[in-house]
Amino acid sequence: MARKSSNRRSSNRRGRKKGGLGIWVFRGAALLVLVAISFAAWFWWDMRVWRPDTSLYPEQGAVVASGASGTKFDTLAAIGAEFVYLELGGAGIAPDPGFAARLGDARSSKLKTGISMPFDPCLKADEQSSRFTRMVPRDSELLSPALTLRQLGSGCVPAVSDAAVEAELMTLINQIEMHSGKPVILRLARDFELRHDIARMIERDLWLERDRARPDYAGRPWLLWSANGQYVSEASETPIEWVVVQR
Repeated sequence: MARKSSNRRSSNRRGRKKGGLGIWVFRGAALLVLVAISFAAWFWWDMRVWRPDTSLYPEQGAVVASGASGTKFDTLAAIGAEFVYLELGGAGIAPDPGFAARLGDARSSKLKTGISMPFDPCLKADEQSSRFTRMVPRDSELLSPALTLRQLGSGCVPAVSDAAVEAELMTLINQIEMHSGKPVILRLARDFELRHDIARMIERDLWLERDRARPDYAGRPWLLWSANGQYVSEASETPIEWVVVQR
């Protein structure tokens, strides 16, 4: 009987040890989850107001999205922007009736102003350049135009080859440069670069994108960096994109 009682006590002690270990594992896991949630919340909040150090990037600016309204361009200048790029909607979507007004407001402010337009790999270059030349005046005071290279041709109907996409892109670049009188800046997304190797293929200044961390996916130096795609300020009711220049 004594032996059985001793065995029961030993079993109970082992059970308590296992139970205690399980509680500590649970508490440790819960603490890790809490730390992860807290970090995510802090990062989200910090990114709302984060901008690269002006001592490293003295020249900074913003992008105003196509269709955006209520942007206070003078306020943008007051909070540190020296330039602004206005996005012009692509040829494959509905016209943006507010673009002309935004362009006029931006140009009447203290900000240097440029235009960016998305490249649509499913459309011919002529159709896209037609919208640009119709909406954007030929004016030497405008900054170099930017072409946003983000959309891939995978979903085009009818299907298009990578070679055809690259040929139309080169044609569009030439057409826009002829209109603007300035070299195009290639706003190059990572996926587009991985697919087409544009940074090596076309010798133009690059505009890369990556929140918070310096982008390096092009394999050569860039001119512009979209450093925060959700910058919150009193200049706009909605978040804007904050951009810096590397000289």
